[in-house]
Amino acid sequence: MPQTRLYILDQGDSTDGDRNTQIGRIFTCLADGTEGYDLVKGLKSHPDGIAVCSNHKYIFWTNMGHPGPDGWTDSGSIQRCNLDGKNVVTIIEPGTATHTPKQLVIAEKSKKLYWCDREGMRVMRCDLDGNNVDTLIRNGDVNMAEHRGDYLRWCVGIAVDEGEGYIYWTQKGPPKGGKGKILRCPIDGVGENGEGVETLFEGLPEPIDLCLDLPAGMMYWTDRGDIPLGNTVNRARIPKKREKVTREILIRKLHEGIGLELDVKNRAMFITDLLGGVYKANLDGSHEQVLFPDLGTLTGITLAHFD
Repeated sequence: MPQTRLYILDQGDSTDGDRNTQIGRIFTCLADGTEGYDLVKGLKSHPDGIAVCSNHKYIFWTNMGHPGPDGWTDSGSIQRCNLDGKNVVTIIEPGTATHTPKQLVIAEKSKKLYWCDREGMRVMRCDLDGNNVDTLIRNGDVNMAEHRGDYLRWCVGIAVDEGEGYIYWTQKGPPKGGKGKILRCPIDGVGENGEGVETLFEGLPEPIDLCLDLPAGMMYWTDRGDIPLGNTVNRARIPKKREKVTREILIRKLHEGIGLELDVKNRAMFITDLLGGVYKANLDGSHEQVLFPDLGTLTGITLAHFD
């Protein structure tokens, strides 16, 4: 019998108020919230973005690293494990190639990982084994504290359209600041002058994770900003070049909305928020359900189909 299984990142909680003592996990369950269990435990570096290979061989996730007195330190990493949670391997070691990695996606045709690096102010990619790391977008100098602390430079959510040859990403802007953006560029990136970057939306409350429904030509994203326009799930038609489109708010009143995954096959979407909620709805936002009201301190979510 065909099944859809969710994979959810929980950053964990600390008992002493120190964010560096949080112990996270990967939690998995069926699409209706049943048959849930911890797949991977003991994640100590603030896991954030997660993706599963279409051949079900590996689960990949990003770790933001650790906060310091002057912001997040250069301690981000990327790990993977087998689908059963075994054989955890670090494919990008802390402090070597990415500063604060966020949402992560897999480009199946090219067998590449793409992710956003928040304080690194970059859009990046690498092979599935962590080799051949490329920087495709660079919004500042990672060695300059002034740049790292500039919210307007921060890249967070990412989606890839290999067929049309585009990368899409969010820049969240200041918390609840109304200065967020969604942008795109050619899949191989742009030059130092940024030529080829197209701003699709601006003035958004605080856009976070991003997904594409390519068969329907639609884009979806979570927004963590203030209500009524923030803490929402949004969608819009994927615009043609230099075309302006309007967004539609599908779901409101999230509690610091973060993770988003589309189940295009079954016309459903799944959302997480930082206060622990896991939600399911149709792709038009109807029939919203609460699968879990308080599962942890949740970030990324992904899914896999099993026949």
